[in-house]
Amino acid sequence: MHQAETIMEKPARPHGPRVAYFPDSFHEINGVAHTSRNFVAYAQRHQLPFLCVRAGHTKPDATFPVETLELPRSFAAFGIEKDLAFDPLFGRHVTRIERELRRFKPDILHITGPSELGLLGAWFAYELGIPLAASWHTNVHEYAARRLEWLTGRLPADRALQAAARIESTSLSIAAHLYRQARVLFAPNGELCELLERTTKRPCHLMQRGVDTLLFTPARRTRLADDRTLILGYVGRLSIEKNVALLPILERELAARGIEDIRFLIIGHGAEEAALRAALPPDKVEFAGVLRGEELSTAYANMDLLVFPSHTDTFGNVVLEALASGVPAIVTPDGGPKYIVQEAVTGFIALDNSFAETIVSLANDRPRLDQMRDACRQHALGCSWDAVFDRVYAAYDTILPNTSIPLHTPRTDLPSPHPG
Repeated sequence: MHQAETIMEKPARPHGPRVAYFPDSFHEINGVAHTSRNFVAYAQRHQLPFLCVRAGHTKPDATFPVETLELPRSFAAFGIEKDLAFDPLFGRHVTRIERELRRFKPDILHITGPSELGLLGAWFAYELGIPLAASWHTNVHEYAARRLEWLTGRLPADRALQAAARIESTSLSIAAHLYRQARVLFAPNGELCELLERTTKRPCHLMQRGVDTLLFTPARRTRLADDRTLILGYVGRLSIEKNVALLPILERELAARGIEDIRFLIIGHGAEEAALRAALPPDKVEFAGVLRGEELSTAYANMDLLVFPSHTDTFGNVVLEALASGVPAIVTPDGGPKYIVQEAVTGFIALDNSFAETIVSLANDRPRLDQMRDACRQHALGCSWDAVFDRVYAAYDTILPNTSIPLHTPRTDLPSPHPG
């Protein structure tokens, strides 16, 4: 098949393809932002030509070869999460983005989801004839169903299940329409890759996540050796889709089984924080808020177990960070974290109603818990961000010259992507 010419004459690429990256979030505290910051750092380390177009107010970085374009959100932006917003007027930046893309001359444009950045990125890729790559980081279809439980929960049980399934399938169909525009896809686990390949008919590659084992390490543990309190940690958004309502249930179940020398360390913020504060005894919990850097790594190292009850996470950065800190994790059989944990070696995969039983068994067998801490660290040492992004760049090569999927003929006029 014929590959259309591009309207932008490309310079030589001695150090790899020129990548224009449009992340959903960058400065926030979530998996997409964490991955995006490490992607930029990877490009900088390896001197790769890279343009990051993102929402924010920080001063743009013009350090060669990585460049950034920071675009502020408007007054019309509305909150999706406590630190994440969507701006329906973001299209006002279209002229500035176009100018930067024409100057940078990317070989590939990479988006991370159906945000205002993702929608604009996909539009520019289409209009300028740039091969589009798209990575799936958030199970938006499952999030939609969870967020509407306040409505579906009012229905009879059978109809509630049907309504939730319909919401998930409809949301997935809408998201898949965007991802079909890409010529190569990425996802953090094999299960999602299979789902995307089935729904979009596009090839999907793994884009897992790495960990900084110098920052996250058991060496940062500051607790006294004779401290026998069992510290149960949670790190992440305090939101309904993270299933944080299980934490107060665990506290009650553990107390009923005689495990009372415990303390929850909850790191993060979100809409469910007030409910958690009301449901957990004040002497059994510490709400640390959002932590970063060494404060975060020290908090991890001082945990005994990470309790991560989410059913919707596509990967689970916090699980890998905990393992690097020598902390075993208990996760659910749904989503990406189950691929990180090695059963009974670096953690456990449990149903909601089995979390308490798993914690009790470890609380009563501290030597085993110590052995698992060593295994966690050894496993995490084999994970690196360089390995993750080396595979991404290898996948980029599959959609550069000599690919069988044709591009459309790009346009030279650029109508506005939003009304008015």
